[in-house]
Amino acid sequence: TENRMKITRKLKLEPWHHGYYNTRKGLNGGKRMSVLYEKLETCYKYYQSVTDFVPRVGLILGSGLGGYAKNMKVEKEIPYGDIPGFPVSTVQGHDGKFLLGYIGDVPAVVMKGRVHYYEGYSMQDVVLPTRLMKRMGIEILFLTNASGGIKKGFQVGDFMMITDQISSFVPSPLIGENVSELGERFPDMTHIYDPDLMNLIRKTAERENIAIQEGVYLQTTGPNFESPAEIRMYAALGADAVGMSTACEAMAARHAGIRVCGISCISNMASGLSDEELSHLDVQAVADKRSGDFERLVTKTIEQM
Repeated sequence: TENRMKITRKLKLEPWHHGYYNTRKGLNGGKRMSVLYEKLETCYKYYQSVTDFVPRVGLILGSGLGGYAKNMKVEKEIPYGDIPGFPVSTVQGHDGKFLLGYIGDVPAVVMKGRVHYYEGYSMQDVVLPTRLMKRMGIEILFLTNASGGIKKGFQVGDFMMITDQISSFVPSPLIGENVSELGERFPDMTHIYDPDLMNLIRKTAERENIAIQEGVYLQTTGPNFESPAEIRMYAALGADAVGMSTACEAMAARHAGIRVCGISCISNMASGLSDEELSHLDVQAVADKRSGDFERLVTKTIEQM
C-alpha cells in the first residue's frame, strides 16, 4: 500500500484520469472552476493584457498556407510561446503565432500553425486554441488542412470542402467533466459544418473559377501515415479524405456554439492508392504549389462573412 501511494503521488494527471477535472478556487472572484477552464481563463487574461481586438472569424492555417499574412491587414501578432500554458507547434511548416487583423473588412484572428495530438499534447491542449478564440469573440471558425485523398476521382492538388467528419479514431476533446461555460454536456453534431457557410464556399469557388470537391474528412492520431488496409477500411466507412487534425477542433468549436466550415487540400493520394511512398515534404510541396488558389478561395469567402 505504501509503495502504491508513492507511485500515485508521482503520477502526472492527464485528462482521461479521474481527478484531472477536480474543481478548485480559481481566478474569477473565488468561484470554483475546473482546471481546464482556469487554464483557458489564464490564457485569455494574458490576451486581454496585450490587446483589446475582438475578432469575428477565426482561421486555422494548414500546410501550404503559412504565407497567408499577406492577404490580411495585420494589427497585432501574439507568439504562442508568450501565452502562459499555451501549446506550441513543433511541426515543420507550422509557425506558432496568432495574427490579429482584418481580412477585407472582417475582423479576424488567424492561427499561423496548429498543434497536433501526435506531438504529445493532450486533446484538451490541442483544442485550447479553438476555445481561446471563442473567448476572444469569434462566431465562425474556418478550418484548413492538407489531407490524403481516398475517394475515387480525387486527384493530388484538388480542394475538398468538408461536409461532415469521422472522429471516432481519436479521443474526443469533450471527455471529462463538462465545463458549462464552454457548452452543454451532450452537444448535437448533426450539422458540424454549417450549411449556409458551405453554400457560401460553393458560390465563391464558382465565382472565382476554382474547382472544388466535397466530402467527408476522417481524422487519425498520426504521426505515421495510414496503411493500405486502414485506407480500405476508412473508405468502407464513408471517408473521402484522411488527415491528422481538424475534426477535434471542429467538435470543440461546435460544443462552444461556433459555426464551422472547412476546406482540405488533397496533397497526396492515400496509402495504397498510388505507387508512391508518402512523406511530409511531398505533402508540403503540393500544398505550397496550390497555395495561391487556396489563399484566394479562403480570403474571398471570409470577406463575405
